[in-house]
Amino acid sequence: MNRLTARWAGAAQGGTVFSAAAVWPLLAHLADGAGGPARAELVEALGLPAGQAADAARDLLDAMGAVRGLDTALGLWTKRTLELREQWTAGLPAGTHGVLTGDLPADHRALDAWAAQRTGGLIDRMPVLLAKDTEMVLASALALRTRWLSPFEEGPLETAYEPWAAEPRLGLRRSSVLLDRIGVAATPGGHVTELKVLGDNALDVHLLLGEEGMGPGRVVEAGVGILAGRYPVVPGPRLPLGRAGPGVLVEKERCERPEPPSLHVTTVAYAMEASHDLLELHRLFGLTTARDTTRGHFPGISAFPLAVGSARQTCVARFGARGFEAAAVTAFDMAGGGMPDLRHVTTRISAVFDRPFGFLALHRHTRLVLAAGWVTDPLPWQE
Repeated sequence: MNRLTARWAGAAQGGTVFSAAAVWPLLAHLADGAGGPARAELVEALGLPAGQAADAARDLLDAMGAVRGLDTALGLWTKRTLELREQWTAGLPAGTHGVLTGDLPADHRALDAWAAQRTGGLIDRMPVLLAKDTEMVLASALALRTRWLSPFEEGPLETAYEPWAAEPRLGLRRSSVLLDRIGVAATPGGHVTELKVLGDNALDVHLLLGEEGMGPGRVVEAGVGILAGRYPVVPGPRLPLGRAGPGVLVEKERCERPEPPSLHVTTVAYAMEASHDLLELHRLFGLTTARDTTRGHFPGISAFPLAVGSARQTCVARFGARGFEAAAVTAFDMAGGGMPDLRHVTTRISAVFDRPFGFLALHRHTRLVLAAGWVTDPLPWQE
């Protein structure tokens, strides 16, 4: 699935958010019932033999469902007249099968209600256009929520990046002595800075800042490569003095009393939503043949000829001071009186994400990427 995330990122343009983890189980169940060229194409997209796909998808959904803060679901709706192969339906999670009544407005309301319920209201519409010839709908839902182990403080962002400097943006700042939260990797596309923002339930977000000119595809692909161990990361404690990577400055600083080395992070809050037509990237998802509606491609699902009429995804992401929650923080800056005696020296690492950057939301222990994106329009700062 992380390979599919990297390939999808390579086709991304502009600010976006997407979830390969929400697509992969659907492709797996389609591959289980596909035949001919459609089956071969789906296998290539999955990276797994079709005979193993259904079991893998079911095990995956069970494993993700056991992660605190992560909710997943799979749903199937068919016309009453469509007869499904028992062997194929046996591979689906229990309790997933519903009915399409033929009353399009009523069916839309039922599907929208399912989407809202399964995502806790984050998405309130099913991204599908029902028609009279719709025989079946196969859908998945994924929602994750976490609270940061160390919250940020809010304030206006100071940046020289003109598109963000023209309108005050909601900046987030925090300091810690955990230098290994930051690292820099040399990748084929250029150097990438990775910041790990840890959640309290093992759901984390990794922020990724590339060199100037690196686009979303290269940066997010690099982040997936870092997760896989393909690109070694130089961690914060081993970064050299000076400009150690994109957005990273390491310097010696005098202080009044002995202080441990510290990491000071500046980034932005963002809330974003994106809709994707997966058939526009049919080769990426193995749907080139399956979208041909002049004939059937899924004999393992039903004797009735079936093809993929549409395939869409709606995805949202919200990154704030305390996690995926709204919060208000007030801070007073107290100026000291007199001139301190600066006889000690410490190391200070500053990491600033003040221009477009990528992110990966993932499960810490398995390194499974649940959502990914590219931030181009942070939230505005309001006094």
